Amino acid sequence: MSIDASGVDTGATAPRPRAVVFAVMPGGHGRPGEDEPLNEIKELLSSADMDWVGDVLQRKERPHPHSYLGKGKLVELTAAVEESGATVAVCEDDLTPGQVAAVLDAVDIDVLDRTELILTVFSKHANSMEGTMQVHLAQLEYELTRMRGQGHILSRLGAGVNMRGPGETKLEVDRRVVRQRIQTLRRRIDHMARTRRTQRARRLRAAVPLVALAAYTNAGKSTLLNALTDADVSVCDRLFETLDPTSRSYRFRDRDYVLTDTVGFIRKLPHSLVDAFASTLEETTLADVVLVVADAHLEPSEIEAREQTVADVLDMLGAQAPRIVVFNKTDLADPGKLARLRARYPEAEFVAAARGEGLGRLQQHLADFFDRALRPVRLLFPYAAAADMHRLRGIASDVREEHTPEGVVFTARLPVAEAGRYARYSLDTSVVEAAGEEDEEEADGGV
Repeated sequence: MSIDASGVDTGATAPRPRAVVFAVMPGGHGRPGEDEPLNEIKELLSSADMDWVGDVLQRKERPHPHSYLGKGKLVELTAAVEESGATVAVCEDDLTPGQVAAVLDAVDIDVLDRTELILTVFSKHANSMEGTMQVHLAQLEYELTRMRGQGHILSRLGAGVNMRGPGETKLEVDRRVVRQRIQTLRRRIDHMARTRRTQRARRLRAAVPLVALAAYTNAGKSTLLNALTDADVSVCDRLFETLDPTSRSYRFRDRDYVLTDTVGFIRKLPHSLVDAFASTLEETTLADVVLVVADAHLEPSEIEAREQTVADVLDMLGAQAPRIVVFNKTDLADPGKLARLRARYPEAEFVAAARGEGLGRLQQHLADFFDRALRPVRLLFPYAAAADMHRLRGIASDVREEHTPEGVVFTARLPVAEAGRYARYSLDTSVVEAAGEEDEEEADGGV
């Protein structure tokens, strides 16, 4: 804290916004304080550095088309705002411009819907240049759909011979400016995406297994990434703590693996965010396998609901890679719940990434998964082929080396495509013949 000569505190931080949450939900969900969807919006408020001070819940099959809440609930919302001293009203759903205007008329404070709140969280947690631009793009695209004007009152008259009519309205000008900024951001993001694709292509050429992490937000993806790769990604306990894609490598049983962390998912994830982060989320579509991380200490019904949310988003993105479920935070779950989860998900892995428990089994599971696509080989490298030997050590498993007068004899396991690439060094004549047959087939196919 700093105080100037007049004794005024010049370093005081601004007070956190105070939020009243309002929502329309079908009946049968229990009391408002116990309602999971409201709990989630409150977690989003915390991640956005806002304080929850109350909520107004209306039990109804669908919101009012014009005002979202009914007349009585709007009066109740107004009273809740006045009693709590709230500075913002936050809706659990997305609102139409007309609904926003109706709520504004009732409460006379800022009104945010679900998408705006998530965008606020994203804007606070984006650190890299690409992440910041992606969030800005999503904000502009959302703003474009919400822009409203006053028609010809704000029109600009055109200048010139025989030019008549109101010309371009202020609203049209604003929309044109926003569209131009959107196009500029898309070009810059596409340029960064091409750079990342070039880096990914190098990994593909090196035949390094690519593993993507996907999860409902705050399930512990970044903690798992740190535990496996010794990375230093932020792991605060709040929604959407990390937005920027992070790729790190680790080595297990003489083989390198690349692990990529992506944006966490959430229920009703705004499509504008999915579109804006498409170049980031495409890591899940190109991975060899996707680790779906789940929070083991949640209730089974909530685990199932979140797992379905992740599956829906992955399907929407077109991710076709095999998926391995990894239950994290096992140290927070009681033994009975873990036993039931193990019985229900026999193929899943169970880890406590923060404590480093179960990581060896997970690494072995991944190694076994990739080993099924490996072929045993025995290769003789002349000493002059140092570059090929160095590359082999990074992509092979179970490598054994023997130095002889003729060169270095490698006994290892390789991906099938790589085994063909190294066929000229093979001491197994069947491998050389098979590689020759593949080359002939490719030649015949090109005729």
